[in-house]
Amino acid sequence: MTAEQHEYVARQADEQGIIRYPADEHQIWSELITRQQQALPNRACPEYLEGLKKLNLPIQTIPQLKEIDDVLLSTTGWRTAAVPALISFKRFFELLANKSFPVATFIRRREDFDYIQEPDIFHEVAGHCPLLTHPAFAAFNETYGKLGLIASKEERSFLARLYWFTIEFGLVGNNDAQRRIYGGGILSSPQETVYALSGEPEYREFSLQDVLRTPYRIDRIQPIYYVLNHLDQLFELAQADLMSEIHIAMEKGLFSPHPSLTI
Repeated sequence: MTAEQHEYVARQADEQGIIRYPADEHQIWSELITRQQQALPNRACPEYLEGLKKLNLPIQTIPQLKEIDDVLLSTTGWRTAAVPALISFKRFFELLANKSFPVATFIRRREDFDYIQEPDIFHEVAGHCPLLTHPAFAAFNETYGKLGLIASKEERSFLARLYWFTIEFGLVGNNDAQRRIYGGGILSSPQETVYALSGEPEYREFSLQDVLRTPYRIDRIQPIYYVLNHLDQLFELAQADLMSEIHIAMEKGLFSPHPSLTI
């Protein structure tokens, strides 16, 4: 998204490192996290719920990033990095490669309550940070950042599909009864959290080549989810020769888009 298209502006910390959010933004956070926590039981994966318990996110106020950092540093050695609403791909990859998770310090408006294309602080903190306490999830993000730094523009487009169908919109579990959500794009959207396990979308067993070749759109509820057998599969992905796999996918080309994405 270009700067001209961008609608949100991140809030800056004061001299004490504290971001002073206005009361109406605290209220949006409170409503978002209250509604989301009602949707999480029997939908979010256990590792996410354990991480959420460790973070102990406040309900009434938007958390300060230092509160998140204290937990992440003590579990996996990660921390957050406050960023403007828009950062370059290079900066994004640099942060991940150095175990820093970028968090844009703005929160969505009410008209974007159910889904926001631009990742806000609720998406990053409530969607992703709980699983950054898990070693496999953290290792995959670090590997992803390092790969992004050496990838060409075309290779990065294939990397983006890998991130989309895992970190953002991934599911885990071998069968319908065990299937749970770990993707932060789902877990930060109350609407998609309910939809993702409704039986309406298509569930595909995770295949690295298929993931790399599957088109997606950021402005639609996802018609396809790829399902890991277990979260530690992210360890295996982090240790794989992902660039070789990307080159294979580049030679084969993309699949045709799902029909719902062409309407």
